Amino acid sequence: MNLPKKVEVVEVGPRDGFQNIKEWIPTETKLEIIDHLIACGFKKMEVTAFVHPKAVPQMADAKEIMTTLKQKYTGVTFTALAPNLRGVTNAIEAGADEAAYIISASERHNFENTKQTIDQSLEGLKEVCKVAGNTKVCLAIPTSFNCPWTGKVPSENVVKIIEYGLAAGVSEIGVGDTIGSANPLQVKELCDILRAKFPKLDVIMHLHDTRGMGLANILASLDAGVTRFETSIGGLGGCPFAPGAAGNVATEDLVNMLDGMGIVSGIDLEKVMKATYRAQELLPVPISSHMASAIACSTH
Repeated sequence: MNLPKKVEVVEVGPRDGFQNIKEWIPTETKLEIIDHLIACGFKKMEVTAFVHPKAVPQMADAKEIMTTLKQKYTGVTFTALAPNLRGVTNAIEAGADEAAYIISASERHNFENTKQTIDQSLEGLKEVCKVAGNTKVCLAIPTSFNCPWTGKVPSENVVKIIEYGLAAGVSEIGVGDTIGSANPLQVKELCDILRAKFPKLDVIMHLHDTRGMGLANILASLDAGVTRFETSIGGLGGCPFAPGAAGNVATEDLVNMLDGMGIVSGIDLEKVMKATYRAQELLPVPISSHMASAIACSTH
């Protein structure tokens, strides 16, 4: 296999992991979990989302989360998801280092997620890049593989959005398996297409583990040259606007796999496990990672 020596792992639990939890998580609890995660060695973390609180109530404290972290830490890139120009503007005002602007590769999912067509979202992206200033813009592309309503998504949809985003001036591109139904061959094929069309693009892979193929899909991505991955502590996560979408690939599962394969991530697995167990104590939902289950079994 063609495996890299080093990868970047981006923690998205405080945003993607928390957003589907219906019971309100106190702001101080969110900040405590983020503190534990920063201690693990993460250099980049998606910590909240600037969305309407009626759409995602759990993110109602986005401004407080971002401003608190920016005052407390240096040397960590704090990202916030934002689905529209207003969200991006709010993220910038709160001090976000990067705003993740989302445009789904599936027309139906994009409308369910943002109440806009893909073309409308693309037009909005131009305005976002104009006002971003020193704040980086990451173009995140959910449902890059499959849509919960329409099935397999043509790779041409992903290519079109990336071409538009690069022309508009985005700093980074992320592609996502939002409902966790992709398979390793499908992932490898899209990675190969993107590598051929955009040879200098360092894409970020965001994979969910609904059907248990998350790590297999990451392995296929690694073999295709991808070196950047977004994961969530404890396997938490899921999209409120995609039926059947379960949690992300668990951060501790990925770090364990990378450590075993001799691939450097810069993340301390022991500290990640401590952060995972603390999150389990604080959150009103179960932790579903393989590592958490394996260690729990080995102690009984």
